[in-house]
Amino acid sequence: MARRYDSSTTTFSPEGRLHQVEYAIEAINNAGTSVGILAKDGVVMASEKKITSGLLAPARTSEKTYKLSPHATCSVAGLTADANILIDQARLRAGRYEYQYQEPIPIENLVEHVCNYKQAYTQYGGLRPFGVAFLFAGYDETHGFQLYQSDPSGNYSGWKATVIGANNQAGKSLLKSEYGSPKKDGDEMKTDDDAPEEIEMPDVAEACRLAVKVLNKTMDGAVASPEKLELFTMSLDEDGMCVHKILNEEEAKAVIAEVEAESASSGDT
Repeated sequence: MARRYDSSTTTFSPEGRLHQVEYAIEAINNAGTSVGILAKDGVVMASEKKITSGLLAPARTSEKTYKLSPHATCSVAGLTADANILIDQARLRAGRYEYQYQEPIPIENLVEHVCNYKQAYTQYGGLRPFGVAFLFAGYDETHGFQLYQSDPSGNYSGWKATVIGANNQAGKSLLKSEYGSPKKDGDEMKTDDDAPEEIEMPDVAEACRLAVKVLNKTMDGAVASPEKLELFTMSLDEDGMCVHKILNEEEAKAVIAEVEAESASSGDT
């Protein structure tokens, strides 16, 4: 029966599903993995770089991480051509907001604008959903560093750490167990046994190592190397300005070596 309803994004199936949107999400689940981790002093995003041919000329700019404004960046999983349209929309919105109000756009406002644009492509006839998911990272003075995830349906949500793309469930399982450490309280005055345990967020260096661990788990047994992954960090400088940095080959090698040494020492014990 699904075949009667999966040719249109505007028609619900009897089960209340939009099959074309689900197919777009499935396309993203086969794309290169991207990891986002919120740290106490910044945001880390790591992406798997899929090399389709050794004959391709090396890209001059990143094909996974895109700067939207001085205080916002996104990472892409899915169809890059679809992502380019939405990235242009985000940059246009950020520029217009700053021109109109003379201050940077709040991160959630920017994410909501892009997601509203994506949602329209699931509601009007003759259109197809965008086959791309995003991780948005940014900073504003009200809420500090933030990390958001969005999918082709137009939904978005805030996260401390998440994974999109291939094997994302395995990556999220690892993040659940490895992200942060329990906060140490000196007075131990906990009265509610059912209250969730507070987590102390990692710093940027720890988040980089955790991101590499996640990609090691999601890359189908491939050994992590600077050619196969890209590490991005966002932090503040002494003047309070956002610094966007993609780690170079030597820096990425150093992080990978730290992760391998850590796993080797834990395997010996």
